[in-house]
Amino acid sequence: MLCQRTLKSLTRAVGVGVHSGQRVELTLRPAPVDQGIVFRRVDLPVPVEIPVRPDTVSDTRMATTISAGGDPGAPKVQTIEHLLSACAGLGLDNLTVDITAEEVPILDGSAASFVFLLQSAGIEVQKAPKRFLRVKRPVEIREGEGASLKWARLSPYEGYKLSFEIEFAHPAVNATGQRVEFDMGAGHYKRDIARARTFGFTKDVEMMRARGLGLGGSMDNVIVVDDLRVLNADGLRYDDEFAKHKILDAIGDLHVAGHPMLAHYQAFKSGHALNNKLLRALLADQAAYEIVTFEDETRAPAGLAQLAPSW
Repeated sequence: MLCQRTLKSLTRAVGVGVHSGQRVELTLRPAPVDQGIVFRRVDLPVPVEIPVRPDTVSDTRMATTISAGGDPGAPKVQTIEHLLSACAGLGLDNLTVDITAEEVPILDGSAASFVFLLQSAGIEVQKAPKRFLRVKRPVEIREGEGASLKWARLSPYEGYKLSFEIEFAHPAVNATGQRVEFDMGAGHYKRDIARARTFGFTKDVEMMRARGLGLGGSMDNVIVVDDLRVLNADGLRYDDEFAKHKILDAIGDLHVAGHPMLAHYQAFKSGHALNNKLLRALLADQAAYEIVTFEDETRAPAGLAQLAPSW
């Protein structure tokens, strides 16, 4: 049987929120079967639990934010996508995340630090079948026209593959790979995707900070791009790091579904908002998906049973 996974022991991290600039402590704990991923705001007088689900997503501007009951005015946790991406990349199903502020720490701006934390804690196989969300027919969301067109699509696929194309019309970005295709079953998430960092443009900094965003951003955790070039002294980690970070984000945004995907995700200029709309559109159409398990691991799509070592 292909089984659910959680952590073997707890692990902790301390950092700052990229948007809030607040210091935050994160404690990642093992969780029981079928719980899914749940955040706990332990800084509040009475701790509040916020399960990761499409209907608890309450804001998608610049990051994915969940809140209690999906109410924007309720206690929230923002910028969850990098941690969720790491969970998807390692095949983790159940996790409790204690957090002392309203934003997940940005750490180095990628998912690599979360992968390290989770693997350091150890991954434990649980005695319950892993449930996959299998897409049965295509679902697509399109917005805008002409130069402003963007779209995202989920199609049937025996495995989990993601294809993303970016278009920023910026010399520094144009000089890098614009399109990335990644197959989760290849087992190279940690090597090929996890280290891709978030990025931002100097021309947007004043606007973002006026809105209370980007207050914790620096060249230690963001690729910073001016009108012509990348300003970080160490340059890029991948030749196509911009596009790979969009794949990293999409993996995290889709893991909000609560189950690993069996689908081909394709997107052009998509982001957190469009990804969440796509997920909601899929789940609103009961004929477009099914939940499946694999009693016989050999019948599962190649690679999905070995996304990370368990010990």
